[in-house]
Amino acid sequence: MRLLLSCVLFLFSGVAYGLSSSGNRLLVVIEEATEQVKYSKFWIDLKERGYSITFESPKNERLALLKHGERAFDHVILLPPKSKGLGPALTPKILLDFINKNGNILLALSGESATPTTISSLLLELDIHLPPDRTSLVIDHFSYDTISASDKHDVLLLPQPSSSRADLRNFFSGDGTIAFPRGVAQELANSSPLLTPILNAKTTAYSYNPKEEAETVEDPFATGTQISLVSAMQARNSARFTVLGSVESLEDTWFDATVKSVGGTGEKTANREFAKQLTEWTFMEVGVLRVDRVDHYLSVIDPQKSGNDSVAQLGHLNPKIYRVKNDTFTVELSEYTHTHWSPLNVPSSDALQMEFSMLSPFHRLALIPISQSLNSTVYSATFTLPDQHGIFSFKVNYKRPFMTSVDVKREVTVRHFAHDEWPRSWMISGGWVWIAGVWITITGWVAFVAIWLWSEPAYESARGKKVQ
Repeated sequence: MRLLLSCVLFLFSGVAYGLSSSGNRLLVVIEEATEQVKYSKFWIDLKERGYSITFESPKNERLALLKHGERAFDHVILLPPKSKGLGPALTPKILLDFINKNGNILLALSGESATPTTISSLLLELDIHLPPDRTSLVIDHFSYDTISASDKHDVLLLPQPSSSRADLRNFFSGDGTIAFPRGVAQELANSSPLLTPILNAKTTAYSYNPKEEAETVEDPFATGTQISLVSAMQARNSARFTVLGSVESLEDTWFDATVKSVGGTGEKTANREFAKQLTEWTFMEVGVLRVDRVDHYLSVIDPQKSGNDSVAQLGHLNPKIYRVKNDTFTVELSEYTHTHWSPLNVPSSDALQMEFSMLSPFHRLALIPISQSLNSTVYSATFTLPDQHGIFSFKVNYKRPFMTSVDVKREVTVRHFAHDEWPRSWMISGGWVWIAGVWITITGWVAFVAIWLWSEPAYESARGKKVQ
C-alpha cells in the first residue's frame, strides 16, 4: 500500500511540474484584468502544458519576482501596459536580476500604444533597439492581409521562419502563415553573439510612424530584413529573453482567423502553432542541453581491432597528472525535449569539438558518438598528449543559437618522462652505431694495453766490475 501511494505521488508530481525543464511557475503581468479574455486560448494552451499561471497587475505593490534572493516565479510574460511604466517591482534592474537568476521572460510589444521608457531602457541593456519615436509600426505594401488591413497594410502575412544556417536546429518551422498585426520593429546589434532574430520582415517592409501622416518616408528606422519582428536573447547562463513585436498576434481573433494575401486565396493563420513554439523555446521546453558525465583516462590502442573496440583503458578514471601517452576524453550529453531527456544528436553539418589547451589549443578534435543510451549520447576522442609539461585543460565549449550552452573544463598536469622511464639505449636502433663505437673503443684500448704489455723489450745485465 505504501509503495502504491509513493508511485501515485511520484506520477502526480511529474504531471504538476509541467513540461519545462526549469519549472512551471508562470507570472503574467497584465494591467487590465478585463483584457485576459482576449488571450483565453493562449492561456488554455499554457495550462494544458502544466503551467501554474498567476495574473498580476504591474501596479500591485506586493508583486515581487525575487524573494529572499531566489526566484518567486520561473517564467514571466510581460504584456504591454497602457501607462508610462511597469511600476517599481518591474524596473530594468529587477528584470535583469531575474534573468541572472535563470528566469525566462517573454516580452510582448504593441503598436497601438507608445512603448514605455522602462521597456526601451531594458531592451537597450540587451542591445535591442526600438524606434526612437516609440509609436512606429511595420508596414508592407506587398505582403499584407487584404481582408483586415486593405487600407493601412499594417497586418503582415509572413511564412513560419526557416533556419538561417544549416547547422542550426529550427524550433519554429512549419508550412503555415503568421498574421502579424501592428508590429513594432526591432533592430539587433551585430556585435552581440547572444542575440538572434526568430522572425524577420520581408524585403518590402519598413518602419513607419502613423502620426506623421506623410505620403513618403525619407529616413525610416529600419527597412527590409534588418527589421526583426520576433527576437531572442539567450544569456550566458542560458536564461532566455524573447521579444514579440505584436501582442495582438496572441489574441483569440488571430489564432483561427482567415487571411488573404495580395493575389492569393484565403487560408487559416498559424499563429496558435507559432505561439506554442515560441513559448516552448522561451520557457525551456526544447533546446536544453545537459552534461551527464565527463571522463578522461590513459589509453592504449590495439592495432588488431577497429573503432572504439581498439581503445583500452589504462589505470583509473580522471587522474590529476599525465605523462606523454595516448589519452581518451569522453563526455555524455542529453537534450531535453518537451517531457523527457533524450540523446543529443549533433547534426551532420555541425561538429562537437574538444580542445586540449594550455594558453592556446594544442589539440582541437571532433568528438565522435561511440554509444547511446535511452536518454544520453557518449562522445569520445582519443589523441596523444603533447610533449610539453605544464597545466592543461580539457575544454568543450559548444554554443549554438537557440541551444543552451555546454561549457566543460577539466584541468590536469602533464609531466616529462622520469629518468627511469625512457627506453634503454639498446632498444633504440638509432643508438646502435654509438653503442658499437663505445665498445670498439673499449675493446681497442684493452687490446692496445695487452699488446703493449706483452711486447715489453728485454734488458741485458751489465758486464764487469763496478768502477769507483
